Amino acid sequence: MNFTFLSKQKIAQLPKTPGVYALKKGKELLYIGKATNIRERVKNHFPSRSEGERRTNVLRTGQPAYRDYLFIDKVKKIGYIKTNSEIEALILEANLIKKYQPKYNVVWRDDKNYFFVGITTEDFPKVFITHQTKLKIENCKLKIDYVGPFVDGSALKQTLKVLRKVFPYRSCNKIPSRPCLWYQLNRCPAPCLLKSKVAKEINLEEKLKKECQKNAKNLVKILQGKKIQVLKSSKKEMKKAAISQDFEKATKIRDQIWALERIISHAKIFDWLEIDWRRTEEKLKKILKTRKKIKRIEAYDVSNIQGQLATGAMVTFIKGLAEKNFYRRFKIKMGGKPDDIAMIKEVLKRRFKHTEWPYPDLILIDDGIAQLNAAKLAINNYQLIIPIVALAKKENKLFIEGRKKPILLKNLLREIFNLILQLRDEAHRFAITYHKKLRVKDLIK
Repeated sequence: MNFTFLSKQKIAQLPKTPGVYALKKGKELLYIGKATNIRERVKNHFPSRSEGERRTNVLRTGQPAYRDYLFIDKVKKIGYIKTNSEIEALILEANLIKKYQPKYNVVWRDDKNYFFVGITTEDFPKVFITHQTKLKIENCKLKIDYVGPFVDGSALKQTLKVLRKVFPYRSCNKIPSRPCLWYQLNRCPAPCLLKSKVAKEINLEEKLKKECQKNAKNLVKILQGKKIQVLKSSKKEMKKAAISQDFEKATKIRDQIWALERIISHAKIFDWLEIDWRRTEEKLKKILKTRKKIKRIEAYDVSNIQGQLATGAMVTFIKGLAEKNFYRRFKIKMGGKPDDIAMIKEVLKRRFKHTEWPYPDLILIDDGIAQLNAAKLAINNYQLIIPIVALAKKENKLFIEGRKKPILLKNLLREIFNLILQLRDEAHRFAITYHKKLRVKDLIK
């Protein structure tokens, strides 16, 4: 499967279909991405041709949006491959990035940023998503097969969610003593049924074992882009069952084939993610009492031991999803006694000196009102109006700029509760990781 290339002046000729696109300079592929609508997605990489919009874009970010400023001026040609669905675009993107390793798909430089689907090789395989490919299952020597890497973890989760309707699989860590909700929803073959007396009497074990293994095998093939192979194999199995007059089995396989073709062709994975964020954004705007769009959120944390080897961290979420190529680390320059408030102030001052980095629509600071006020003073120096919230650690109280009383996090809607905690925890993890690296370097001097 090869890209069709056009000059970058011919963006208007790109298709409006799902698929994968590539940005190219000479013979070098600079970047590969997926899209629901290839033409519209590629347009977003380039500055607006409207002078008014262009000026606003440059004033706000200093560069085209997101990571584009790293390579967009180098792009000479744009390639595309159309797919029949968004699921196929997700899978094709993973395979092409793995094959070509484009320079500016920076997310691939750190194994922890990949997403893999793991499948245990046992009688009743378990399917799960992970960042690692060297996992050890407790008290077990099972081999684990991995499919990936994938770039977009949220889209991958949605893909597994819809594929599970066609190929039910086990996802529990330990097979329970009784069937769970996944069995009731027909999303798991339920090997837990084998613990009943009736199952032993009707010799159900061998049948369930074959079903679990076949479903896991087909799921792997779909994620590897081998849909046609799965369909051919299933049709062959259906005919064989019909010839042997096992009509119940033949009917089940036929329904599975139809469901797979329908889901692969029509599932709107990326649209679901967009809709989920729009709902969360509206709820967040109500809490902050603002009408302005909230798309980009930055969260900050500092880490130190008695002021020594102090570090600051900035993590960035766009539309509720972590964008790790926008994460930044700061080695705190101020000395003397430990002072978290002064440290967070220093980090923010240094961050906003970088006018080439896109500005956030919301800032989250770790800790209480004092840190919030320090952050406010830091960005006021740059004449920016950006809402700020701070999350106090002990009681999980959310302080909002301009309000006297904090809000208990547990009283917020579930989507906002999860988003705030995810931001806080990710900023803390990133700060701690950098701090530990500096400690190791300091020890081996």
